[in-house]
Parts: sequence; structure tokens; C-alpha cells
Amino acid sequence: MTSSPTLLDLDITGIAHGGTFIARHEGRVVFVSDAIPGERVRARLVDSSTGSGTESPMDSKSFWRAETVEVLEASPHRRAHIWPEADVSRDPADRPGGADLGHIDLAHQRVLKRQVLAEALDRFAGPGLEAPGIEAVDSTDGTGWRTRVTLHVDDEGAVGPYAARSHHVVAVESHPLARPAVADAARALTGGKAGRVELVEAADGRVRVIRHEDAAERPARGHSRRPAPEVITEVVGDRRFQVDAGGFWQVHPRAASVLDAAVYGLLEDHIDPDSTHYDLYGGVGLFAATLADLGATDVVTVESSRRATAHAQANLAPLEVKAVTARVDRYLAGLPSGARAGAVVLDPPRAGAGRAVVDALHALSPQAIAYVACDPVALARDLGTFRAGGWKVARLRGFDLFPHSHHFEVVALLTR
Repeated sequence: MTSSPTLLDLDITGIAHGGTFIARHEGRVVFVSDAIPGERVRARLVDSSTGSGTESPMDSKSFWRAETVEVLEASPHRRAHIWPEADVSRDPADRPGGADLGHIDLAHQRVLKRQVLAEALDRFAGPGLEAPGIEAVDSTDGTGWRTRVTLHVDDEGAVGPYAARSHHVVAVESHPLARPAVADAARALTGGKAGRVELVEAADGRVRVIRHEDAAERPARGHSRRPAPEVITEVVGDRRFQVDAGGFWQVHPRAASVLDAAVYGLLEDHIDPDSTHYDLYGGVGLFAATLADLGATDVVTVESSRRATAHAQANLAPLEVKAVTARVDRYLAGLPSGARAGAVVLDPPRAGAGRAVVDALHALSPQAIAYVACDPVALARDLGTFRAGGWKVARLRGFDLFPHSHHFEVVALLTR
């Protein structure tokens, strides 16, 4: 016999990193989806978060997760969800993920993102750092910006996004965050073998549809079922960048230009033409080009993906930038003792740079570091390590490059 789900009436007191909201029940923290601070909601406990099994969920785990099923007292910042299929009126199992702040007024989303950053800085980076406001990058309603969308095909051939925090494919009629051409291509998809589908709109406006079928078995050694990826071109200012269609590129059409300009502004007074400058986690060379535009003549970009490094070499050939395929921590550890750097751009993955990279950069004693971060907690941890080593956070800027989701970007300037 299946037990009825546990429902709790909760007062929402804050926002947590990751797009959930904070409540408490009898002293225990509950992370609640689809709410807003200041609201009172009725939420259904997620059994897997309580460790319920054969024990009472009221006696297990230090925190729980829950999903809003009814808004009892609404915030003045609540709006009709930007994605109708993700509205709180639908069962949580059928709400697509990817727009976890889509029920909140856009300006207030940025207030909440700043709170997340401020709390991360206060907790991990040490005292005295004030979180910047999160800047809008355009004047739209925050829809129609995703140039890249990943959908999934289940074993029955249904195509759609995953439901939030699950691997259940949800059929939807709309894709409001996607660029119009990407949304059209998504609606036209039908069936196929189980796997995932990437939809990519390049600078030329054409949408590529890339299917990745779940492999039933591993290919024999030396053989691959995958054809060579298509190479597309992206444009930033007057520069063109080759990148694999399925490779990493910023998903907002203005993101690369915004971040390029931000890094340029932070480092424009910190370039010594006679020094070696580094673009770490450099991808296909965006920030190496920024360093060159600032007047650096000796630039090294380091990236672990061989294909991205090959593209960087081609993209940056006129600038004579050295492109190296290596893990950043290993590359820095292999530099000769006493090596020094000019300016460094540090653009790590979501997990952050980590202590080994921060310590190695400290040993290089660069003139300045521009840190580009997509995760506020990872950024705050790394800033704490830098500050403990005597570095100063001279400036912080935040950008709302992913409206209606909990994600945002931060750029920090570190000086000795």
C-alpha cells in the first residue's frame, strides 16, 4: 500500500544557492522549489530527501527537500510563470526544469541573485566584501535568449526537457527561453532513439540539430560511432571564433561580448607588454584575444580539451598566441621555479579553480587576475583562498546572463 505524500505548510525565509528557497519545520531546514521569500506555501516532501524508507521521514536527515504545490500567501513579486508548463499549478513531476526563477518578477530575481552572492561571499570569502548588483544585459523580458538547448528522448520516443531535478522527460508545447528559431526546431522534433538532442543556433542564425543516442555497447577499440563534429563560427566584435557545434560557447547571444568587455575593463591598466600573460581554462581563445587586444604580445592559453585547443590555435593564429592542451593545475605545476606572469584571466568550470591552482597562481605573482565565475559559491571559496594569501579583491561585477534561472556570472579583479 502506498502512503500519502507528506504535505507541510511552510513560511519561506530566504533563497538558497541552486534555485531553491529556505524554510524551517520544527528546527529542520527545508529546501523548497517554486517559492519566493516572504511567502507561505504548501509543499510536498520529496521522499528521497528524507531517507524515509521504513523509518519515519520526520526522524531522518538533517534537511529535507520539498516542492510547492499551493501558494497560501503570495509574494507581491510572484508572476505568472514565464513557462506555462512549469507553473505551480502542475504536478511537480511534470514541471520542466531550467527556469527555476521564472515565477518571479525579473527585477526581483536580480535582487535574490545578489543575496545569494552576498551570502556566499560572507560565508566563504571573508569579511568586508560587498556584493555588486546583478546587471541586466538587455532590456527584454528575459525570454528568447538560449542559443543552445538540450532535450532528451526517452525509451518510448517522447522528446522534451527533463522535469526539474529528475530524468523524467516532460512533453512541452513551448520553449520560452530559447531563441525563436531554436524553439521552432524543438517543436518540430519527433521520436528517435533514446538519448539527448542538442539544438545549437550559431552566429549565422541557422539551427543545428545534434542527436546523441544512448549507446547499447561500447565501440571496439580504435573505432567510434561518432562522426567528426561540425565546426561553427561565433562572432565577438570584429573577431570570429571557430568552435565545435556541440562544444562550449556562452549560451546567451550577448554573453561573450559582455564578458569580453568586462575583462577588458578590469585589466586595461594591468598589462605589461614585456610579460607573459595567461588565459587559463581558455576554451577556444575568447579571453586570450582580449589580452591581445589590451596590448599583450606574449599570451599563453591553456585548455584541457584538445579540440578546443586546436580551434584556439586557429582562431588566434594572427595574434601568435601559444595554445596549450593541458589540465591547468598540471600546467602551472610544471612551470619553472621563479616564473612570473603579467595579467591572468581565470575562467574555471562550475567547480571553481581550487586551492592547487590558486596557490600556483600566487607563486607566479601576476600583476592582476581577472576571475570569470559561473558559480558564486565556488568563486567565494577561491576568493577566500586568494585573500588569505594577501590578494585584494579590487572590483566585482555581476551579470544576469541567464534570466529566469538561478544562474548568473561574476567577474572579479584581484590585485596583489
